[in-house]
Amino acid sequence: MRLSGTAVVILGLLALRPRSGYEIKQAVDRSTRYFWSASYGQIYPELRRLAKAGLVEGKDAPTGARRKTVYRITAAGRDEFQAWLADPGFGLELRDEGLLKLFFADLLSSEQALALVRARREVHQRWLDQLRAIDAGPPFVGGQEFPDVVLAYGIDFSEWAASWWEAMERRLIASET
Repeated sequence: MRLSGTAVVILGLLALRPRSGYEIKQAVDRSTRYFWSASYGQIYPELRRLAKAGLVEGKDAPTGARRKTVYRITAAGRDEFQAWLADPGFGLELRDEGLLKLFFADLLSSEQALALVRARREVHQRWLDQLRAIDAGPPFVGGQEFPDVVLAYGIDFSEWAASWWEAMERRLIASET
């Protein structure tokens, strides 16, 4: 079975512990969304697809009047996830709308281009602040080393990106004078 990116995120999180679809989304928002996001509109259909393939199992676990299904990874799901994880190949695709806009920024006025660069710097600074707040909080998964390794990458990259956009902002200001 070919696993989608969303399937991999779901299987990985379920390999750590059983979760509901809502809990999967909460975990994504606190961890992988900084490099691999997943919406409710992706998570719930993928959970159904994975259950149909026998890679996860759901069990009703209502809380009060609220319907809730808690999913766990099956042995087949763990095998499929482990095979994906152990495969040394991976794709790398950078899709950054801010860079796409910057690529075409010669078509803007200098004030508009500067505003674009300034907005990007601010976005990266906010992202850096969010990652630092996560770093200062409780560990994502107790005893797991690599989520912290990925968090360190995110912090280092965001520091670099915020600094780079700040330098580009100074460069544009200097070219106007």
